[in-house]
Amino acid sequence: MSGNRVYLYDSTLRDGAQTQGVDFTAADKVAIASELDRLGIDYIEGGWPGANATDDQFFAAPPAFRHARLAAFGMTRRTGRSAGNDPGFQALLATPARVVTLVGKAWEHQVKVALGISMEENLKMVGDSVKAALIRVDEVMFDAEHFFDGYKANPDYALACVEEAHQAGARWMVLCDTNGGTLPHEIGEIVAAVARRVPGTHIGIHCHNDTENAVANTLAAVLAGARQVQGTLNGLGERCGNANLISLIPTLAVKMGFETGVAAAGLRHLKTVSHMLDERLNRAPNRHAPYVGASAFAHKGGLHASAVAKDPACYEHLDPETVGNVRHVVISDQSGRSNILARLAEAGIAVDPDDPRIAQLLSEVKSREADGLTYDGADASFELFARRFLGGVPEFFQVHSFRVIDERRYNAKGKLVHVSEATARVLVNDVYSMEAGEGFGPVNALDAALRKVLVPAFPMLGRLALVDYKVRIMAPERGTAAVTRVMIESADAATGARWTTVGISEDIIDASFNALHDSIVYFLMGAART
Repeated sequence: MSGNRVYLYDSTLRDGAQTQGVDFTAADKVAIASELDRLGIDYIEGGWPGANATDDQFFAAPPAFRHARLAAFGMTRRTGRSAGNDPGFQALLATPARVVTLVGKAWEHQVKVALGISMEENLKMVGDSVKAALIRVDEVMFDAEHFFDGYKANPDYALACVEEAHQAGARWMVLCDTNGGTLPHEIGEIVAAVARRVPGTHIGIHCHNDTENAVANTLAAVLAGARQVQGTLNGLGERCGNANLISLIPTLAVKMGFETGVAAAGLRHLKTVSHMLDERLNRAPNRHAPYVGASAFAHKGGLHASAVAKDPACYEHLDPETVGNVRHVVISDQSGRSNILARLAEAGIAVDPDDPRIAQLLSEVKSREADGLTYDGADASFELFARRFLGGVPEFFQVHSFRVIDERRYNAKGKLVHVSEATARVLVNDVYSMEAGEGFGPVNALDAALRKVLVPAFPMLGRLALVDYKVRIMAPERGTAAVTRVMIESADAATGARWTTVGISEDIIDASFNALHDSIVYFLMGAART
């Protein structure tokens, strides 16, 4: 074996972005990376520098990490070029990332057919690239693409590619099941064979889920000696996805007793992180997802419910609170109560656990979530709601009324234009003021009108920036009358702090106002504390 420490490498920001229907913005990437760092992930792959504008924006201003190391992904040098004369390779080294992951071929077939070069030249490309990268960065990984296919076809050559990277100084040699077709027993046998040539403390595993075995394959590799696992949040990835880190992390840490960078507090944050990603993608979380799904610890009734009431271990493989989830047996006030208490503690709200208002707060949260107002991924709105319920949010201002006019027309030059205008009547410091604002869309116009009233009274609002806006239709069977949920991400330009707020309504403008109002109040409340 290779020690008890397993390192976690997340590739959601690149592999996850290859999922059909997923299109991350730079703001999405910053928010997701920050949550991954908070969770305790060891390596966060930011993307492929130079591949697209979004990745370039992210690497131009990546978030500051407390725990994780930022990795940039790219290819080994191209054939016929030196590393110093390959623009794509050099772009990889020019980012703030101090870790570089280089992908290269490890399958004889691809070397000859896809690259059209000799097997010896491919080995040189691997070794040269690792050595050149190590001059500029702290750590290099080699992703051996199609390693398992290559090993089955020509084990000596596949091993030679891995050994070339190791001898050149790569920290990790990552064995990739690129088409997801390898099975767990094969993974275990092959990784064990590699570990006889390269120390397991330098072996990583990267699995795709095309046979629904990505998690099982990853665990088989760890049992065979690999000590780095790569995957994505919720198993995002092209085709059938990648190994799901949300399932891997608790399995490794709780079930198998391996040490990871994710501590007990991070494990309790797993459900929140999983749902945060789904909220950013505007999709409903999988209720039946292992560990974190709403039904993962749900017991509908009858014999199971009766048994769980007496002895939860009968039908639950671990305490749901370990991963931030709750038990559902008809009603589970105690589990829900502790979940609420944990969220209050995270928000810095001191409350007596025996306070009778906790049960009332829990009931109200469940009622709101049944209406579609989920607080997963909107911690700022949850904190405000809890503080209001418990009596602790100052009333900085009151919006008495607002009106939004949205006009789409042809101007005098025959050009189609879109104009949004909003007026707002607001009470600040016992004085009513009315202002109008224009913007790119009704939400932007409403924000502009509110700022005209509020900034003179609260100059610090000039630092408040709205960085992302997402809309999701709840109960789509109601068509255009369905409830709309809006999530707004905001940032403090001075401190870099970010927060997310949520609002719901049958009216998209009203839902947007609710989220916008929460964002402004949350910012002012934070400013008042300092």
